[in-house]
Amino acid sequence: MRLDVVTLVVDDYDKAIEFFVNVLGFDLVEDSPALSESGRPKRWVVVRPAGTDTGIVLAQADGPEQRAVLGKQAGGRVAFFLQVDDFDEVYERIVSAQVPIVREPRSAPYGRVAVFLDCMGNPWDLVGPP
Repeated sequence: MRLDVVTLVVDDYDKAIEFFVNVLGFDLVEDSPALSESGRPKRWVVVRPAGTDTGIVLAQADGPEQRAVLGKQAGGRVAFFLQVDDFDEVYERIVSAQVPIVREPRSAPYGRVAVFLDCMGNPWDLVGPP
């Protein structure tokens, strides 16, 4: 058993692809036309960190209920933890891209950590080696 993909509700496919691929360095695994449950056109967009198996489905919000969760998919808690080998390199890349930093880097027993917001406003932990 393994976790294959998780869904992240976004307001715009291309904006989200830009963030995950060009800012965080994820791979764009798939971007294919699809149909919603109601038969409306949509896209099946999957990104994932290079060399990993688990991906994120970038699902464009469809309707007011889904738009209401943009940036609050975990109720304001950190729901995503991005483990990196080179903390400084990734941190500098996201700062250079003007990604909002919620908590500056600090040392914790499990490594260096900072909290940033993705393009929708969801908080993420950036975690590197101690």
